[in-house]
Amino acid sequence: MDALAATSLGEVVEGRQYVTFGLNNEEYAVDALNVQEIIEMASITHVPHLPEFFKGVINLRGTIIPVVDLKLKFGMASEGYRKHTCVIVTEFSGGVMGIIVDSVSDVMHMPKESVSATPSFGSQIRTDFIQGMGKVSDRLVLILDINKVLTEEEASIVNEQLTEAL
Repeated sequence: MDALAATSLGEVVEGRQYVTFGLNNEEYAVDALNVQEIIEMASITHVPHLPEFFKGVINLRGTIIPVVDLKLKFGMASEGYRKHTCVIVTEFSGGVMGIIVDSVSDVMHMPKESVSATPSFGSQIRTDFIQGMGKVSDRLVLILDINKVLTEEEASIVNEQLTEAL
């Protein structure tokens, strides 16, 4: 569903609201409708036998939520967590998960015409988790499809391991 936004001239522009965040020096975004809340980095309880990018679980007001370090998931260099590192609690097709990001930048509206399709890198490179490329001023924002960041197999592993651990 596309959101509508009013401009300063009173006209209505189609588009979506996105929560933008940083990983290293790159800017990413997820649909704001998938974001439950943004919290400070909390104490994460390690769960054995999960892939490295699954940092463990947090207890958020009585709800146990798996936490993924997006830099590790995407194979990016990680120098640890900093002052502005936070967890974006998201809803996705497999339930709820937290994603660790360097910092949250903004909630912004992107009109449809400012979002381009994901470029093709060939069949050997997985890009299904990229929903599009947003053009904001002179920079590009990689828009993630939060439902596809984890493969079905990874989501299944997490659900099985969490069920066994709890």
